[in-house]
Amino acid sequence: MERVEVGFPSGSEQCAGWLYRPDGSPKPRPLVVLAHGLGANREMGLDRYARRFAMAGMAVLVFDYRHFGASQGEPRQLLRVKRQREDWHSAIAYARTLRGIDATRIALWGTSFSGGHVLTIAPEDAYIAAVVAQVPFTSGLSSALAKGPISMTKVSIIATLDVVFGTILRKPLGIRIGGRKRSAAMMSAREVPEGFGRLAEESETYKPKMAARAAFSALFYSPGRKAKRVKVPVLYCLCDDDTVTPIKPALRAAEQTKHAIVKRYPGGHFDAYFDDTFEQVVYDQTDFLVSVLRP
Repeated sequence: MERVEVGFPSGSEQCAGWLYRPDGSPKPRPLVVLAHGLGANREMGLDRYARRFAMAGMAVLVFDYRHFGASQGEPRQLLRVKRQREDWHSAIAYARTLRGIDATRIALWGTSFSGGHVLTIAPEDAYIAAVVAQVPFTSGLSSALAKGPISMTKVSIIATLDVVFGTILRKPLGIRIGGRKRSAAMMSAREVPEGFGRLAEESETYKPKMAARAAFSALFYSPGRKAKRVKVPVLYCLCDDDTVTPIKPALRAAEQTKHAIVKRYPGGHFDAYFDDTFEQVVYDQTDFLVSVLRP
């Protein structure tokens, strides 16, 4: 298959992306749009999913959010939920302009934090055909409580300092994206150092810190509440021992989704990206996407 570097406008800046076109005769193809989770970029494991989907005959667009990875946006490592949602809409609009793409057969694929985004984006676009939500972030409060009181307190203090002094100085105060249980990190759980660390090692551009003010955006973000508005088929891929995005609120979101398919796997949040669990997950996702994106 062919993978090319592409870019598209979002707001006043450019998002960077990879476009995968499957081999074979040119014809209108379905397309899957992918983006990563909290503080991550496209180099952190997404190529594996994209290639599998392209091998099954689908075009794929993988992109970085503004302020992260290869995309534009200053200051760097700044997460704003509204901006990331705008980037999704911009990516979808760009995909519909591509030659050889069937604009009525576009699916959204999100993982972790972006797994929540896709549940909120799909109801806002009448022509989205399907959604894949992998270990999705569905409740900011549930994810915060899973961190425990020590980590919550540490993160809240740093986030408050960033809101006050980072805004005045126009230079965000950074906080670690991933860390051990009870640490001052956006994701702090027993599985984070090894799992997120493996993903980070795959990226040459990964930065270990992000603007701490994002903690408040995440806390009050509950995309699972929008699940009942999603009218297209949704595949939920959930890990039973997930301590980053707990499975219970994700199951509640699935129960409210009109056309939901739930697949559960052993292991924690990051097992979905690697080894045997990845093989099971990507097989189920490919099978789902091929079935719902047929002409």
